[in-house]
Amino acid sequence: MSISVTEPQRHIVLVTIENEGRRNALTRAMFEELALLWPRLEASTARCVVVTGQGSKAFCSGAGLSIDWTLDPNLDDLVDRALLKTQTFTKPLVAAINGHAVAGGLEFVLSCDIRIAARGAKLGFPEVQWGIFPSGGGALKLEGQIGYTWARDLLLTGRLITADEANTIGLVGQVVVAQDVRATAMQRAESIARNSPTAVAAVKRFLSRRSARALAEDVPDEEREARNVRASSDRVKGVEAFLNRRPPPY
Repeated sequence: MSISVTEPQRHIVLVTIENEGRRNALTRAMFEELALLWPRLEASTARCVVVTGQGSKAFCSGAGLSIDWTLDPNLDDLVDRALLKTQTFTKPLVAAINGHAVAGGLEFVLSCDIRIAARGAKLGFPEVQWGIFPSGGGALKLEGQIGYTWARDLLLTGRLITADEANTIGLVGQVVVAQDVRATAMQRAESIARNSPTAVAAVKRFLSRRSARALAEDVPDEEREARNVRASSDRVKGVEAFLNRRPPPY
């Protein structure tokens, strides 16, 4: 269970979420690895970063629910830094969505600039089904990216959609057969790496800072709502139901 970092080509870094047996769920240690990784990459000579999941079934299923995340008083800050929820990162990020991307996994995707998805992948924010607030960026960013109707549909129902549906609503940019996901993502990264690094960094920095400013006003309200849900009995019921694979008794 770790975050693998390699450089398959000059100026291109590949970040792989490695927890295949748990659908690439993120442990607390993996969140911490990601939080420390972005500043290192920011200071590196990398011109583009490709993010993917281990294996062929899942890109990332978000935070592992076997962990009691309510025990971490710095959870909101850790998630923000790990998933780049509001952080400025000037290297372009390409998501190679090799399988299902749900909950925190899809919130991670929301921080990526270019998104290539496998045709068989499912995407969504099922948090409300399990008494959890989508605090990794879903509630904060989704409506601004795909619009009022679709964002509220996905966030309030918790339903999953296909990669093709995600492409139709602009949540991902391209859908390809599973075996071509990484190659297609690498092609995009190669295109970026050939461009002026100064110009690319300036464009990404401007876009990131503009987005962060737009979100800044809503962050305190979002964090307060998330804390309220974490402290509720619904969260306890929902997580227990999830772990025991049964419907929650709300």
